[in-house]
Amino acid sequence: MGKKKKNGSGRLDAVLVPLIAVLLGFLVGSIFLLFTGKSPLLMFNAMLQGVTGINIAMRSFNPRYIGELVIQAMPIILTGLCFGFAARTGIFNIGAEGQMMVGSLAATAVALTVKAPAFIHVPMILAAGMMAGALWGAVPGFLKARFNVHEVVVTIMLNYVALHFNNWTILNVFGSVDRVKTAQFPQSALLKSPWLESLTNGSRLNWGFVPVLIAIVAYWFILEKTTFGFGLRAVGYNKDGAKYAGMKVNRNIVVSMMIAGAFAGLAGAIITTGTFSFGRALSAAEGYGFDGLAVALVGACQASGILLAGLLFGMLKAAGPLMQSNGIPKEIGGIIMASIVLFVAMKYGIERIVTIVKLRRTKGLALPTETEEAGV
Repeated sequence: MGKKKKNGSGRLDAVLVPLIAVLLGFLVGSIFLLFTGKSPLLMFNAMLQGVTGINIAMRSFNPRYIGELVIQAMPIILTGLCFGFAARTGIFNIGAEGQMMVGSLAATAVALTVKAPAFIHVPMILAAGMMAGALWGAVPGFLKARFNVHEVVVTIMLNYVALHFNNWTILNVFGSVDRVKTAQFPQSALLKSPWLESLTNGSRLNWGFVPVLIAIVAYWFILEKTTFGFGLRAVGYNKDGAKYAGMKVNRNIVVSMMIAGAFAGLAGAIITTGTFSFGRALSAAEGYGFDGLAVALVGACQASGILLAGLLFGMLKAAGPLMQSNGIPKEIGGIIMASIVLFVAMKYGIERIVTIVKLRRTKGLALPTETEEAGV
């Protein structure tokens, strides 16, 4: 009975800590906003409009904002799954950005070189993106498993390699005319949907949300419901213990990184064929990888947590133009996101405060005894 109670309390804490961190993050953002002379109510009104499409002041509804929220959330949910999967298996993968870039490049290659009907072409493109991300993730996985090279160093360096490899390929192999992007993809390669766009009043919403939802379910199922996933997690919890139990530790490390990379590669493919319709040369990393890292941390690397955190961060990004139109600096959204991550990193302190509050509620504020008053 006591064990069940403890498990229930642990689950409650797992929800409370991120929730408190989010509330504190919004509090910090509100304080910064007050220093600029703007009312936090304007910010919250913009965010409400970004989530629901409802403008309270104008008494109007515009579903476009909901579509843009989903568009902003999709890639960071997938890069969150990328970081989270590796973290759950004991690996600190900072390479989601690079894995996403090579996924985008592979999607570009298949989109431009393969001619097929849409129901064949689109799955081929998504599969190519996932395979490219998986192979890029396999490199640090192999180096860690075979030579014990730290994955943080390798993944960070591979991000830069991916950036320059992507740009060289876009400019030289695919013959970019304006040296910024490739030719337009054929219609059969696109995730774009006129129906979804009209449904959301001209937003960029596309069918990319379907593979994102499938990826979330796959993440949960693999890690929580399969012996294969248990084996991957066991290596992360105790490498030596897993080895003595007969598990193939080195193989599991490589496989974990490949699956993580596949999530990021899928994000690259979805952005390239959904949000855009051409391959792009990038001047710098776009930050999706580190946004995904933050999403995974806030979501405690759980599938449902990553989904909710991704939607939260997507809302903050989508509400940026709305906040600017109200005279609110767009940097406020970044301040809130950074503050949330900071408070999540302080989870042990928050957990301790929550525990003290719970104890006081259950036991009451007992009066100090004479011994306690004497300091004994």
